[in-house]
Amino acid sequence: MQFLITFLEGVISFISPCMLPMLPVYVSYFAGGDGERRRVLPRALAFVLGFTAVFSLLGLFAGTLSMWLVRYRRAVDIVCGLAVILFGLGYLEIIPLPFFKGMEAGRRVTGVFSAFLFGVIYSVSLTPCVGAFLGSALMLAAGSGTALRGLGLLLAYSLGLGLPFVLSAVLLRQLEGAFRAVRTHYKTVNGICGGFLILVGVCMAAGWLTRLLSAFS
Repeated sequence: MQFLITFLEGVISFISPCMLPMLPVYVSYFAGGDGERRRVLPRALAFVLGFTAVFSLLGLFAGTLSMWLVRYRRAVDIVCGLAVILFGLGYLEIIPLPFFKGMEAGRRVTGVFSAFLFGVIYSVSLTPCVGAFLGSALMLAAGSGTALRGLGLLLAYSLGLGLPFVLSAVLLRQLEGAFRAVRTHYKTVNGICGGFLILVGVCMAAGWLTRLLSAFS
């Protein structure tokens, strides 16, 4: 269940107001500016691997920390749940969170390795764009109880963010209509996304998520 939640958070991160509009810019970087579509896929994959490496290390750290806090599991659930609710309220702009801002365009990449470094560097720049959902995934990792589970949760998040990114980079022209529809209904999309975060936070704080996981374990 937790892996599904973090995967969905990754997918939803992809349609955030500052992530989706940047996609054509990224594709132009991956193509090297010369419109050669064959260059897009390997470079997009390398970019995704770059931010996956950073996010996974964060998940490993959060999971390791949770091993020391396992005896305080109830308190951890409450604190992490309240943090996720705060992220949701910030995403809905009910509570201003200045660290959730848009990101600026970066440099053009020239190869697969530079695309990987581009992903590593931009994992920091992506954080303000996807910060609410990344923060929620890290809160789940912090309450996971093991380092390996924390790593797995952030891998699931990265897969949720990276998979539609790669598919969209390759099929950008075919998906332009869908992207326009999402941008047109951003208020509705944001409301659903923010509500999802708040729901996850309430489930964590109330202990429902832990009990649900225990029932399936």
